[in-house]
Amino acid sequence: MRGQQWHIFKTGRGRRAPSADSAHGGQTALPASDGRAGRMWPALVAALALIAAVVAAGLLIRLGKGRPAGPIQLHEVTAQTGVDFVHTDGSSGHRYIVETVTAGLALFDYDGDGLVDIYFLNGAVLRGARAEVPPVNRLYRNLGGWRLADVTDQAGVGDPGYGLGVAVADYDNDGDLDLFVNNFGPNVLYRNNGDGTFTDVTDEAGVAGGHKVGAGAAFLDADGDGRLDLYVANYVDFTYENHVVHLEQGYPQYAGPREYSGVPDIFYRNNGDGTFVDQSLECGVARHAGTGMGMVCADYDNDGDTDVFVLNDVAGNFFFRNNGRGQFEEVGVGVGAAYNMDGDELGSMGVDCADYDNDGWLDFLMTSYQAELPVLYRNLGGGNLEDVTWASGVGDGAFPYVNWGVGLVDFDNDGDRDVFIACGHLQDNIDSYDRSTAYEVRNLLLMNTGDGRFVNVSDRCGDGLLPKLSSRGAAFDDLDNDGDIDVVILNSRRPPTILRNETENGNHWIQVRLEGVKSNRDGVGARVKVVAGRLVQIDEVHSGRGYQSHYGLRLHFGLGRHDAVDRIEVHWIGGGVDVLEAVAADQIVTIYEGAPGAGAGVRPDD
Repeated sequence: MRGQQWHIFKTGRGRRAPSADSAHGGQTALPASDGRAGRMWPALVAALALIAAVVAAGLLIRLGKGRPAGPIQLHEVTAQTGVDFVHTDGSSGHRYIVETVTAGLALFDYDGDGLVDIYFLNGAVLRGARAEVPPVNRLYRNLGGWRLADVTDQAGVGDPGYGLGVAVADYDNDGDLDLFVNNFGPNVLYRNNGDGTFTDVTDEAGVAGGHKVGAGAAFLDADGDGRLDLYVANYVDFTYENHVVHLEQGYPQYAGPREYSGVPDIFYRNNGDGTFVDQSLECGVARHAGTGMGMVCADYDNDGDTDVFVLNDVAGNFFFRNNGRGQFEEVGVGVGAAYNMDGDELGSMGVDCADYDNDGWLDFLMTSYQAELPVLYRNLGGGNLEDVTWASGVGDGAFPYVNWGVGLVDFDNDGDRDVFIACGHLQDNIDSYDRSTAYEVRNLLLMNTGDGRFVNVSDRCGDGLLPKLSSRGAAFDDLDNDGDIDVVILNSRRPPTILRNETENGNHWIQVRLEGVKSNRDGVGARVKVVAGRLVQIDEVHSGRGYQSHYGLRLHFGLGRHDAVDRIEVHWIGGGVDVLEAVAADQIVTIYEGAPGAGAGVRPDD
């Protein structure tokens, strides 16, 4: 077809068609004959077929099908699991601010059978609303094979309160995991009886907290005494009597946190006898009133004790540096964590921490509001954090939307942390007056390229990122014990989304579970270092993280092509160190504090 010109141009995402120069009246212009038409037709037909194929592929891409497979694959399996939970925010049409911030969820092995179970928080009926059956939190037992059973009633954890945040830990060091729920109204502490049931010990333990609007929560051993203390974040001073509603272009709108006063958080010291004492004032926490949202406790300065990072909604974040004795100094501005790089206070939502660049320092990733980027705080060492959001590309795709749950997770087992962000607006009528965003949107997945940057792969990771919902909490763990991390998302006013990680690349992994003796039983706050050849990774055990959620007591490390680990070091809270050497990959390793010999027991992969 020499001498004939065909022009291909983009008419949409991935879609191509002939240019206007070769089309007239909606018909594709055929090249003029030069006497060789018989020989041209096969080529012409092939060209038209190619154009049709490209256009069809473009349409499939717009529909979320036919995309080139990406390096991470997440498949939705919610329907096959048997999970029938549906979240409610208790809304009655009055638009109370608490409706916008519920809720988180927890992933933890409540019955000790080696399978991670799911606990969903729920709202409650608010003033002016009605419900035939009062909503409660729901616990689903993992039966294996991607089947889960509702055991809420048998376990006794169907709290009817207005759930917001949750944290899990063995606060009494008796060998099973207990459950704390942070509510709008009195909080709840469930003690695990070790037989598949729980007992409400809130009043006995002294952690009801009064009638506040809860937020994130976390257990930590603040003073290294082997007993887990409890940090409870609070949101705003909301009551039915001080309720505020605004109008935006004639549409009713939920009020923001600036309409209310901030509230100090609560720090409970563990007495070691099943009770806690409020030492918020003595430890320095109660001197600061905030609008708490998500939080995480971690040793950011590598000094051997646990610090506390609490996000505040449309206010400077709190960063409480621990002096090692459970006394905290608020240093958010000084360390660079109170605001973003422009000095702006953000609609801070959820936060996770991990060493995303494998330099031996824990970094922090925070989600934010519509028209704000999430913030990746890179740990520079020396007590300083730097906003590297722009340089890293971690905000790609997030800017138009409200972002909530977040995880720094190695989804492809290549030895670095990828990013998952749960999205969805809090104004349920936002589509009526703001076309720059939406109420129900897709969640985001960004892959770590290994050089300090992230690439948005949401369009190429399977059907798991196709649903459009208004998500809140997100949690991450290996639900089927196959060595990769799966995802559970709580969606406001909707059923949850459960994603199975089906990434296949031949990469290896290892998971580490800790069992403390002098330290707290599950090693909360302990630092684990894994060395495989030149790949060196660190992580910590956290209780409470993300957007008012809990996950990850069992640490997961992707190993890339390494089929063995040269060395595992565990630095326990309190100063002890245990070391394992020459450990095979692709298994779950349980490390016991101070055990003789190898210092560990190995549980094979289920």
